[in-house]
Amino acid sequence: MKKNKLQQYFPMIRTRDEIIQEIGNNSSLKSQFDALKTERQQEFLDFCSGAKGVRILYDSFFKAIMNPDRDSSRLNAFLSLLLERKVSVVSVLSNESQIMPDTLVIMDIIIRLEDGSITTVEVQRYGYAFPGQRAACYSADMLLRQYKQKRDQASADKRRMNYRSLRPVYTIVLYESSPSEFHAFPQNYIHRFHQTSDTGLEMNLLEEYVFVPLDILKEIVHNNKKIRNQLEAWLAFFCMDEPEWILKLSENYPQFREMYGEIYEMCRNLERVMQMYSKELQELDSNTVQYMIDEMQETINQKDAQLSQKDNEIKEQASQLSEKDRELQAQATKLGEKDKELAAQASQLSQKDAQLSQRDDLIAKLQSQIREMQKHLSEQQ
Repeated sequence: MKKNKLQQYFPMIRTRDEIIQEIGNNSSLKSQFDALKTERQQEFLDFCSGAKGVRILYDSFFKAIMNPDRDSSRLNAFLSLLLERKVSVVSVLSNESQIMPDTLVIMDIIIRLEDGSITTVEVQRYGYAFPGQRAACYSADMLLRQYKQKRDQASADKRRMNYRSLRPVYTIVLYESSPSEFHAFPQNYIHRFHQTSDTGLEMNLLEEYVFVPLDILKEIVHNNKKIRNQLEAWLAFFCMDEPEWILKLSENYPQFREMYGEIYEMCRNLERVMQMYSKELQELDSNTVQYMIDEMQETINQKDAQLSQKDNEIKEQASQLSEKDRELQAQATKLGEKDKELAAQASQLSQKDAQLSQRDDLIAKLQSQIREMQKHLSEQQ
């Protein structure tokens, strides 16, 4: 079988047929492979055979390549470019919150830098899972864990806690698919945040944020048809899996050829890669379910709010109708009284009419008698 472009460049990549054959010969591996959906099987075969690149943002691959305990120079180089300052990773901290143990604040990689600053690098495939509120919680957690360490050290040394000894904390979020608000800025693939005053007064409030929408970076690189600098090269390495771009990175930025080589060596161990891949899919499914639950709860909350508003409107309308009813009842009472007055007047008029009718009859009778008398007198004459 003819080798594809990546196989020619990275000879350790095996052919699709070789991979399928090994899967078929390993019952455990085959069972795991068969349990995948068709499109997931295709993806697995594609990145193991070099038809496409590996998704570096898969948590397991990202940590394997960027783990500072193995080679801190990679993370140093990337963070120095991103934070626009020289960075030296000193240690990797526990990624479970010690300050808020009952919460879901669990971070990808938390690092202490040479100057005492703490940084978290958070990889998010889908932006809905990491809104600004969550970033603020991560930042607060890092600040509190630094405070706790400083406070405990001061207590051990029998001295007062000095708040000026606290160093900045950086929350870095890489989005594979960024939230919708980022797409209002299609020319920007880095957004840096820090707290400022409305007067220009400067205070060191410690919390810094960097958000990187990698989907926007991909569009910019595709439109420019080139990678313009080292930072774009790093971000392209994280998110671009087209073979032609992997080859461009490997040729123009040699450090990435070494990293791709490590990844494809890793892919030769199909059982290990399958375990990593299955773990990613489980996490993805879990996040998707949680997102659906969150979306459903938000929909329910919105519906509840709308129903509550409708109830208030109905109550207001009922109150207005009740007031209207009272007004109409008062008017009806007045009309009833008026009807009684008119009925009384009609009765009086009827009596007057009867009296007038009797008078007219009497007058007519008298007039008849007068005519008879006049006639009788005329005859006598």
